[in-house]
Amino acid sequence: MNFSEILSDWYSTNKRELPWRKTKNPYYIWLSEIILQQTQIKQGLPYYEAFVNKYPTVHLLAAAKESEVLKLWQGLGYYSRARNLHYTAKYISEELNGVFPDNYKDLKALKGVGDYTASAIASICFNLPNAVVDGNVYRILSRYFGIETPINSSEGIKSFKALATELIDHENPGDHNQAIMEFGARQCKPRNPNCEICPLNSSCLALKNKQIEMLPVKLKKTRITKKHFNFLVFISSDGKTYFEERTSKGIWQNLYQFPLIESEEEVKDLALHAVFKANYDLQLKSVSVYNNNPIVHKLSHQHLYTKFWIIETDNLGDAAVPISKLKTFPTSILISNFLDSFNFN
Repeated sequence: MNFSEILSDWYSTNKRELPWRKTKNPYYIWLSEIILQQTQIKQGLPYYEAFVNKYPTVHLLAAAKESEVLKLWQGLGYYSRARNLHYTAKYISEELNGVFPDNYKDLKALKGVGDYTASAIASICFNLPNAVVDGNVYRILSRYFGIETPINSSEGIKSFKALATELIDHENPGDHNQAIMEFGARQCKPRNPNCEICPLNSSCLALKNKQIEMLPVKLKKTRITKKHFNFLVFISSDGKTYFEERTSKGIWQNLYQFPLIESEEEVKDLALHAVFKANYDLQLKSVSVYNNNPIVHKLSHQHLYTKFWIIETDNLGDAAVPISKLKTFPTSILISNFLDSFNFN
């Protein structure tokens, strides 16, 4: 058997039973692929089921408010995916009458859809020979063929895509793509794969040359920056607080949060901070820090050292919202965790 046949044979007996594998409906495949971007299946599955239950058609997802979509997405991270999901649902519903494009080029033109997602939808739903290339595929191909070209280099991206396209099963491209992804997730794992039971072990060059832990090769990441976040948790005597929509560009755009002061260094005493003194001229009862040790929230490109400051006052004015309503707003996991842990009473 050749490479594709071995993978398909392995897949037929080892694949997991997942809801999106029981359909070729492009709406459900698209939904699953967007949710599973940078997300493990065990984490993404409950979100997929929640979206399918609440929005069983693309028209219903398109008709939802963005805030409702963001709220349902809460906890998955990379919130631009949710905003793009909603935007694309509206485009397909309103401009394409609810019909998804049936080819790679037009699928890739959809907002939030890249090469991988377009290839997955094209192959699974429309039986087109568009090969998927993700972390799993890079790992399998680099190990099996002994390729040391960095997977995140321009040369690597092109060459691995070309190789994956050459290997795809033209008769069953959807099954081939799902097989190679599943094989990478369950057999050819990043760390300590069980090569003794691998059906490809007799011809795997990385195994032969003892390079399993060395491949794939990846260029070093960009330097991670460090920021200090100070969230201002105002509490008025009538049970209200300030809760603002984050409108600036970034991963938390359109999510809600407490007023924020960013600083270069850790803030030891908020009451003495110049930005706080200049912008919050209120009759304050007390200012205290909820967590003396900053909570470290790690993102792909930066680490956020976060403190929550509890600020008690008599009155906050008309801009304040009831504390009892806070959990109805879409928030980042950082804010959500604080709301779960802090006792406002």
